[in-house]
Amino acid sequence: MYTHHSYRSGAGAYARVGIESSVMSASPHQLIVLLFDGAKTAIGMARHHMAQNEIQARGNAISKAINIVDNGLRASLDAKAAGAEAAKLVENLSALYTYIVQRLLQANLRNDAAALDEADTLLDSIASAWREIGAATAPGN
Repeated sequence: MYTHHSYRSGAGAYARVGIESSVMSASPHQLIVLLFDGAKTAIGMARHHMAQNEIQARGNAISKAINIVDNGLRASLDAKAAGAEAAKLVENLSALYTYIVQRLLQANLRNDAAALDEADTLLDSIASAWREIGAATAPGN
């Protein structure tokens, strides 16, 4: 009736639908939260593959994390929309994202778990602050 392969592909399709539904109904703030979550998941997978010495899978997971940070989080920064007083913050955040990408590249090239952990910790700090902003600006607060 069901093969292991069809179950896995069905579960994957179901997960993709859930993610697509989340994205379609998300506010701009929630989309950034989803990017942080995706980067954290990719880094976690990279850590797992690093421990298992699965070089290609580690590289793929780190590449996914880099793509999320660089083409998602960093690319979403808009100094003009932030206004003059927040432009410096946007500039600093962009530089921090660039640094995180560099650490992820080093983690991949050197099989460096410490670099992976540093990138993860930095992203966690930014994500935590982002979530606090969301909670403070949510309706009813």
